[in-house]
Amino acid sequence: MDSKNLKSNMSDQALLNSNSQGISSVPSSRSISSEESGDHKPEIVPVYSERKFTRSQLMTVAILCFVNLINYMDRFTVAGILSDVQCFYGIDDSQGGLIQTVFIIAYMVFAPIFGYMGDRYSRRLIMAVGVAFWTVAALVSSFIPQEHFYWFLIMRCLIGIGEASYSTIAPTIISDLFVDDLRSKMLALFYFAIPVGSGLGYIVGTFPKTTLGVEWQWGLRITPVVGTVATLLIIFMLVDPPRGQAEGSKMEATSYAEDLKSLVKNPSYILSTAGSTAVAFVAGALAWWGPKFIALGKAVHLHDNTVDMGQVSFVFGLLAMIAGITGVPLGSFAGQRLRVRFPRADPLVCAFGLFMSTPLMLGVLLMAGVNTDATFVLAFFGQVFLNLNWAIVADILLYVVVPTRRATAAAFQILISHALGDAGSPYFIGQVSEALKPYFNTSSEILVDANGSLGNSSQLISTPMPPLSGNCSNSTLNLDDYVPLQWSLTMCIIVQMLGGLFFLATAVFLVRDKEKADRTVATANGSVLTTRSLTPEDSSTGCDNPALEKEPIVN
Repeated sequence: MDSKNLKSNMSDQALLNSNSQGISSVPSSRSISSEESGDHKPEIVPVYSERKFTRSQLMTVAILCFVNLINYMDRFTVAGILSDVQCFYGIDDSQGGLIQTVFIIAYMVFAPIFGYMGDRYSRRLIMAVGVAFWTVAALVSSFIPQEHFYWFLIMRCLIGIGEASYSTIAPTIISDLFVDDLRSKMLALFYFAIPVGSGLGYIVGTFPKTTLGVEWQWGLRITPVVGTVATLLIIFMLVDPPRGQAEGSKMEATSYAEDLKSLVKNPSYILSTAGSTAVAFVAGALAWWGPKFIALGKAVHLHDNTVDMGQVSFVFGLLAMIAGITGVPLGSFAGQRLRVRFPRADPLVCAFGLFMSTPLMLGVLLMAGVNTDATFVLAFFGQVFLNLNWAIVADILLYVVVPTRRATAAAFQILISHALGDAGSPYFIGQVSEALKPYFNTSSEILVDANGSLGNSSQLISTPMPPLSGNCSNSTLNLDDYVPLQWSLTMCIIVQMLGGLFFLATAVFLVRDKEKADRTVATANGSVLTTRSLTPEDSSTGCDNPALEKEPIVN
């Protein structure tokens, strides 16, 4: 059979019975009739990104993106006002890092539970209840009095539970609405909200105090209002399609044990999860400690008391948002364009982003105490490269895992990436910083080397010690804050390099695991897929993977 007109799909091979209802058909020039195929089994044809999408589909994606945006806004609102929170509750760096850690621990522990439910029950109901739950918890957290810090931690745990219900399920809805490059574009739009929402979190957190002059707690009361709107949109306007609809899949859900066994045997899934874990570690540490570290570096550089933590957080958040606007679609676009000729392009783009981001982030650590403007520039481009991977990692999961296991796969990817990534990195960085302070203890002066960084006491120059506005009135800035934090953040550089290596390893197995998923879906629909070698003609027609042919099942 001549299959040169069949185009493979790196965002899940889309398979349809010729008599499938409710899904747009592909152009007739791309279809193969039963007569041409020489058998009378159900017709299996790819679905292309050219298919039109409906208004309800577009509305569903818009709602999911909106909720994901406020999800990450809330997650990093506290980071923007961290010094105020530390001052109010009287906590040190290790306890400050614990705020984000307890949130992520709850988030990752409940993710597999919601993943299991998302593969079997109403996804719209689960998300609506979850968003409403974290909205209430976020509002309550803003009223916790200063003598009850651990109640504040409990509220952050509850917020993590609510957000887990949404984050594990939302990408699977997009995967059931779209295929091919259109799915990649929609995922890029969805994950676009991660860095943009994180950046907005800093801005929203600091806006009430710096602009309106009210207490910092008002920064925590903005996302609950928007979260209420999101809950109503999910209940009344979101479409929850049948699982596997975009592929025309007839697969039934298997047992939880079978799902987990299949995922463990999927090296592309395991290795890409390891790579995303490295990204989560770095992103979590920098997002939590980045503004404070840059503020400390600026104070060291200026040797005065004019440093405003709120202003630094605002600029950091604005740059993070712009970096996300740039990096997420750039990564998705690069993956879509390069995979036409290089089927393994997706993980290679992720590895490239991490390897390019590493020296830039090292530059941030070295320049913070020397030149604040240069530090912001390096941080911006470092985050652009770091953001290349968000949509691509999700896309990889969706095309190497069959439709009935995607929510479970996403849930365990969240569990692993957060457990070993940003669940511990803020707390870990804070603990290392606290542990190093006795070795750089200068109770009455700032000690800075000639370059403003990474010095030791025998090489340092003594200068007057200014206070840092934004902390408590009786706080002072010294090496107990700046240099130990600088050293502890170097852990991120090592983890970034490891992440790049994991993505390189993913590229080795990607094509094989993608084809295995295609075959499983095809078999469930009454046909199987076989591969043939790529030809120059395939490249000219945009084929991005060894072409796929339809053959009868041999019993």
